[in-house]
Amino acid sequence: MYFCYNANNNDQIMVQTKSKTYFLIISILAFSFLLLSFKSKKAVKVSNDPEFLIESDEWVDSVFQSLSFEEKVAQLFMVAAYSNRDSSHIKMIADLIVEKKIGGLIFFQGGPESQAKLTNYYQSLSKTPLMIAMDAEWGLGMRLDSTIKYPKQLMLGAIQDDQLIYEMGEQIAFQLKRLGVHINFAPVIDLNNNPDNPVINYRSFGESKINVARKGYAYMLGLQDNGILATGKHFPGHGDTDSDSHKTLPIINHSRKHLEEFELYPFKQLIDQGIGGIMVAHLYIPSLDTSKNKASTLSRNVVNDLLKEDLGFKGLIFTDALNMKGVREHYGPGVINVEAIKAGNDVLLFPENMDQAIENVLKAIENGDISKEDIENSCKKILFAKKWFGLNNYVPVEIDGLTKDLNDIDGKKKNIELVESSLTLLRNKNDIIPLKRPDTLKIASVAIGNGKTTTFQAYLNNYTKIDNYCISKNAGSTEFDTLFQKLNNYN
Repeated sequence: MYFCYNANNNDQIMVQTKSKTYFLIISILAFSFLLLSFKSKKAVKVSNDPEFLIESDEWVDSVFQSLSFEEKVAQLFMVAAYSNRDSSHIKMIADLIVEKKIGGLIFFQGGPESQAKLTNYYQSLSKTPLMIAMDAEWGLGMRLDSTIKYPKQLMLGAIQDDQLIYEMGEQIAFQLKRLGVHINFAPVIDLNNNPDNPVINYRSFGESKINVARKGYAYMLGLQDNGILATGKHFPGHGDTDSDSHKTLPIINHSRKHLEEFELYPFKQLIDQGIGGIMVAHLYIPSLDTSKNKASTLSRNVVNDLLKEDLGFKGLIFTDALNMKGVREHYGPGVINVEAIKAGNDVLLFPENMDQAIENVLKAIENGDISKEDIENSCKKILFAKKWFGLNNYVPVEIDGLTKDLNDIDGKKKNIELVESSLTLLRNKNDIIPLKRPDTLKIASVAIGNGKTTTFQAYLNNYTKIDNYCISKNAGSTEFDTLFQKLNNYN
């Protein structure tokens, strides 16, 4: 942007506005160019529909016909599983698989080998292969020990070369597939447009809708080119709130026009480019649905009308976790599952009581509140995704060498490259960086926070003589004054 300092106020506004327009045009052209620039291993698609959707498939039809109607309903549910819990948890999950014929699992905390063993065990019990999902926004390290943690999305937002984001998606896809996981609940494509947001902030690529869309597309493509379903979240945009939907129902007071211009922009871009999954947030948005305290997850206006009809999304629609207070606060568990299906969701995550959940859905079908056709359409869509995952030829996870494979040199090198590429120099007073003739300087490093020497400080001494100082976050003014006096001796 440029300013005309000698012009009157009206001229200045005109120039700013014009520059914004030019910037927007250039950004859109750049985004269009980006769509052609990644080293995608797939042929260019003739359709922007999700890749797993095809007209018909023998395996899908065969499995679909083998399911009772109750089992078709059960395919819509994915239950939370942990690999660091005791035998009672394992039995509970096993019983749900055998008795209720649930459609899939979302793995949370644990370790890679224990998760792989449980995945093999649970798959061996299931009549229809389970689809397995994880929140792996910054890789497996978001949930599991002994695995790589890639930078969080806010840090990735500073990277100029989006090809690196694509390559990170490739690495994460390899690691997920190696572990027997099919769906990554990523990328987060919320805008980080509220500094008081307690739950999105560093999980977002930033406040620029163009950058969020570009980075989200690169991450999405890296996953889906390598057989992992990407899931954009949290529709229709969880960025501009000052509350956490895990704890309450956040309110978004923006107009429909504002949402279309900003929050919805990244979702529209990724939908147009074939993203396979979208996760719907628990938000109250009066401009989209005036029903008091109606969570967007349970709103037909948001899920069916906006996401499916207006934006043309045909892939899998996931609810956010249905045990979160943002949705439970105003609806009982018996109502939530029925309302989520009525709204147009395909997959219900983290239901609290599977017996009650299926029973209530079946009653709603009997009462005419839910159509059989909607259930069957969602079930078939899920089966098409399972075929795309290769579950028609299911192979158990190989345990030998798993942890080593998940920490291979390529993944570690990519992690370092991402960190290096994201480092941004915001201010360089007197051109002090890079240091010139450090041997002539008297340098101090100061770590404020934990009161002990950091890894970063230890590394500094590999390059030149540096004196390290630390101060606790709870230090008083006397300690700070003493430190300042010591630092006066350094240049």
